[in-house]
Amino acid sequence: MSKSKTTFESSIKDAEELLHHFDAINKKPPPESAEVLKRAGLIMALTAWETYVEDRITEEMESRLKVVNGSHLGHFVHGRLKDELKRFHNPNTDKTKRIFLDFTGIDVTAKWEWQNVDPIKAKNTLDELIAKRGDAVHRSKPAASGCPAPHLIKREELEKAIKFLKNLVAASDQALISE
Repeated sequence: MSKSKTTFESSIKDAEELLHHFDAINKKPPPESAEVLKRAGLIMALTAWETYVEDRITEEMESRLKVVNGSHLGHFVHGRLKDELKRFHNPNTDKTKRIFLDFTGIDVTAKWEWQNVDPIKAKNTLDELIAKRGDAVHRSKPAASGCPAPHLIKREELEKAIKFLKNLVAASDQALISE
């Protein structure tokens, strides 16, 4: 298991904690203010994914470049990765595929497969979650005309998203270890 996966497992607990807090205050009907916990949980879960991708590509390149550390080539590749990571945000399928393919020659997205999930379904799910995170961050809708805002993410969806991201990290880590 990579150090990046261990860090992810620690980070994803923030999203799980927010879900537990939502459950703890959940009444029938839950207070409108509880919605923020689900949105925050989604944001934290996908932030854990983003951090995993950044850490994992860095970890992989540090391992692969040990032999050229200190050389012009080593400095060039490390610098290029550092610059790339400065612009790396919202790691959807395309961005994740590109960064791993460019730096390692491995298409990790082709290995996103586990029980009842094939790479196509995994890619679509990730892209949907990334889009939903953008909405949670930038488009938090206020209640209009006395009606509460529609829930961006349901409790069960957040729980599934957390489980999905755990499986996605496991599949990504395995793709890099097995190559």
